[in-house]
Amino acid sequence: MIPLSRALLVATAFLTPLTAVHPAHSTHGCVSSVPYVGGRGGYDTYRIPATVVTRHGTVLAFAEGRHTGAADSGDIDVVLRRSTDGGCTWGPLTVVAAGEGNTRGNPAPVVAPRSGAVVLVTSYNGGSVTETQIMRGEVAPSQGRREFVQRSENDGRSFTPPRDITAEVKPPNWRWYATGPGHALALTRGPHTGRLLVPADHSTAPPPGSSDTGREPRYYGAHALYSDDGGRTWHLGFVDDTYDGATNANETSIAQLPDGRLYISSRDQNGSGGPGHRLDTYSGDGGGSLVRPFAVQRTLNDVPVVEGSVLQLHKGPLLFSAPSVPTARRAMALWSSTNDGRTFTRLRTLSDRPAAYSDLVQLGRDRVGLLYETGAKAPYERIEFQRLWLP
Repeated sequence: MIPLSRALLVATAFLTPLTAVHPAHSTHGCVSSVPYVGGRGGYDTYRIPATVVTRHGTVLAFAEGRHTGAADSGDIDVVLRRSTDGGCTWGPLTVVAAGEGNTRGNPAPVVAPRSGAVVLVTSYNGGSVTETQIMRGEVAPSQGRREFVQRSENDGRSFTPPRDITAEVKPPNWRWYATGPGHALALTRGPHTGRLLVPADHSTAPPPGSSDTGREPRYYGAHALYSDDGGRTWHLGFVDDTYDGATNANETSIAQLPDGRLYISSRDQNGSGGPGHRLDTYSGDGGGSLVRPFAVQRTLNDVPVVEGSVLQLHKGPLLFSAPSVPTARRAMALWSSTNDGRTFTRLRTLSDRPAAYSDLVQLGRDRVGLLYETGAKAPYERIEFQRLWLP
């Protein structure tokens, strides 16, 4: 028998699937639930999951409700279901931001630590335009990507109308813009304690004289927007502006490490910097700048080109979730890092089924939840919530 490495032993000690828990742990509740099923509730497809737990312990499961199909553009609403029993059962579906023929999506929720309010940042574009058209600069600003913020003071039961913050956080030469997707972050330690930090990505216009259209993946970059007053005003934080084609940082997730630094994980959109499709870096100043450029995270080479989620446990390792087949969106898995993201070890594969986007949330001292896209034949048939027990 080949001995397990010390890293794997440490990581496995922190995370055990509920399905393997002794019956004595049945008081922890259900193993999984399904808050969203395509074709139900007035929507053809549900995509882009994001989840947080409120100050009162309510689990909020956000998604995009796509009316007419699985496409990323068209008539799309941001929808929500609430759970008051840790994600076992769900209340009725509510519309948080109605597309009304346009596209509203990329939900990035966060709970403001000082007030307990749920702050939600989302993205918008006209329903008849596509990402390709936006990246080529063929769309008027009013129909291009715009950013909005909403707020709930009653545990996610209702939200304020979307408020446009585009002028605060989008430079004139940016074209595409997408928040998250997945949960945003509230900083809990260090000089920027209380800051709300939203990971995001963008594309920029080609330089003057270039023959490029702007659609090329090299023009993608990651960035963050932040608020130091509970979501009332917003500013740009770090901006990845290499645009060199080697690392094309795209959809991004951020976690705050125990020492206060930020670990930043991004989807590599067809970069040429080496094998693998995950990039990472760090910030030492609350998301204002990066300590180094994005680089390929080679211990996550099993991950395809897809969004992924990172979560620093309160007392435990850094977790990462994503599909685990390099060439396909399937086999949702969990990885763990016990060295602040320098290396990751796979803990387990949840299923061999098709799977795509995901979001991690800590449910309590001994439980985490994973909200993720999956299905029997395709990855966008439903959004499932799986509960995992931490011994």
